Amino acid sequence: QAQLVESGGGLVQSGDSLRLSCAASGRTLSGYALGWFRQAPGKERDFVAAITLTGETTYYADSVKGRFTISRDNAKNSVYLQMNSLKPEDTAIYYCAAGRWVVVGTEQGYDYWGQGTQVTVSS
Repeated sequence: QAQLVESGGGLVQSGDSLRLSCAASGRTLSGYALGWFRQAPGKERDFVAAITLTGETTYYADSVKGRFTISRDNAKNSVYLQMNSLKPEDTAIYYCAAGRWVVVGTEQGYDYWGQGTQVTVSS
């Protein structure tokens, strides 16, 4: 059983940067696609980014494309989300997730989820 723990969230100003980390224990993530999702207050959880098993291909929601970068380090059993040029609309709880076969852009196929880390961007 894999456990995912997010970290790196916080309170920042518009235009600032944050780097979120997600560390896994109990199971290696090397055989999993990885994704980041976020849920703003009063909203449903939305797709943010995903990365393939090998890390060779990444996918992003239009709202974060060009600002966010997803990466993985299988040696550290971790996935990261570098967030630049943050905007107030990026305020949300950010979740990492892992799945063997996933449908990019959706939550389908993700077997393991973290508890989330809060990102707040002030205007």
